[in-house]
Amino acid sequence: MKQPMNESRPNFLVILTDDQGPWAMSRTMPELVTPTVDALVNSGTSLSNFYCASPVCSPARASLLTGRMPSAHGIHDWLVGERHPDAHEDVYLGGLPNLPEVLKRAGYTCAMTGKWHVGTSRRPAPGFDYWYAHRLGGGPYYNAPIWDKNGEKAEEPRYFTYAVADEARTFLDQYSEGHSSRESSSHEPFFLQVNFTAPHDPWIKNHPQDLYDLYKDCDFESIPREPPHPWVAPRRDDFKQAFENPLPHIQGYAAALSGVDRALESLISKLKEHGLDENTVIIYMADNGFSCGHHGTWGKGNGTYPLNFWENSVRVPFVIKMPGQTEKHEITNHVSATSFFPTICDLAHVEAPEDPLRAGASFAKLLVTGHDDPLYDSVMVFDEYGGGRMVRSGEYKLIERFEGPGELYNLDNDPEERENLYDVSDYSVIQLDLHDRLSEWFEHHETLADRAYERGVRGRGQINPPRKGYDDAHTYVQQDITFDGTRH
Repeated sequence: MKQPMNESRPNFLVILTDDQGPWAMSRTMPELVTPTVDALVNSGTSLSNFYCASPVCSPARASLLTGRMPSAHGIHDWLVGERHPDAHEDVYLGGLPNLPEVLKRAGYTCAMTGKWHVGTSRRPAPGFDYWYAHRLGGGPYYNAPIWDKNGEKAEEPRYFTYAVADEARTFLDQYSEGHSSRESSSHEPFFLQVNFTAPHDPWIKNHPQDLYDLYKDCDFESIPREPPHPWVAPRRDDFKQAFENPLPHIQGYAAALSGVDRALESLISKLKEHGLDENTVIIYMADNGFSCGHHGTWGKGNGTYPLNFWENSVRVPFVIKMPGQTEKHEITNHVSATSFFPTICDLAHVEAPEDPLRAGASFAKLLVTGHDDPLYDSVMVFDEYGGGRMVRSGEYKLIERFEGPGELYNLDNDPEERENLYDVSDYSVIQLDLHDRLSEWFEHHETLADRAYERGVRGRGQINPPRKGYDDAHTYVQQDITFDGTRH
């Protein structure tokens, strides 16, 4: 059934994958079977230098929702949740302005299916009208832990990737039915966030056989097989089997992404069925990056200790197709995920509320033109994980840690980050300049109460949220964050 369109206020379908490295797209991983994503790339705009705010899921997702860095929103590590006996149901972002709330107040119908992982998911988060949620942040793909419609613990018998898409299609059916008799002037656009747990592990015996069969004769020559990096030693048991026998794990990783591709195909078909595709912005992106042996590591930022900020951990795929777009574009400007919030607001013609700690600025202009903007050459991108911070400016990337080694790379000359230039005399001026910029920027984009730089974040999980012990001037009062010792 065709729906009336309001061209000035588009719908949004946002696909968010979990642990997808920037290399895990068919143009750089030719073995990957993802025809739907490929078609999106070939008719949309790819941002090839899109950086997450933190190389682990919960803080990265919270930054997408708020536009703040972890130091300012208070989620510093992945959230342990019910895995820990001391954890309790909390709204980690309670009181902070976030994207779905802003869109809801502007008349959008908001829906979320899949992984939330920025606090309790028992009930719909503020701003959402439709809700289907994983209880945790990961786990088995069959009998996945979810909350049922009554807010009770349950297990999902369907393959979770397909279940997430099924629920999203149900929302689109209900949305279409509810709006079929309304006039175009009263049309409420939608914002649909579809959060897969794929391609997060487990990878072995967790996906439909037909997805594995796509890769049964594939040895994945595009994936390097390197000896473990020395920083993997403290995490030596986390991906021990993957290091010893990488092929079946890579096959499972690829199978998970092919499952997402099929799910996306079904969602695009549903948009077309209801005539919603003509006015829907489609976005495909990941929360944080990942390595499957690259640089001698398996995992993301917490795949090593010290926690790492290598490109495969902090850079993620980002593809967007605007309504009516048919031509392929690629933008190479460096863009931060903290800019997602204001960009969506710009595209939705919604004014984002003032927030002195919002770190990103809208990149809607880049999307409208489809071309690089020389003004973005001077834009710096920042990243943060616990006691580590990163800045990317031009060809250089600086990483500094509260305790631990510093790193400086020239990514134009050394894209694989093999030659650490930190404290090399020839680069002292560049290092000092980036250090000053890094320190000054975080002074303006964190709070004393929530600052992560001095906390004991080791990549093993956060149990409880911070107590919001600061006033409107962000003066420190009280802090209570505890961290766990389990891997995620």
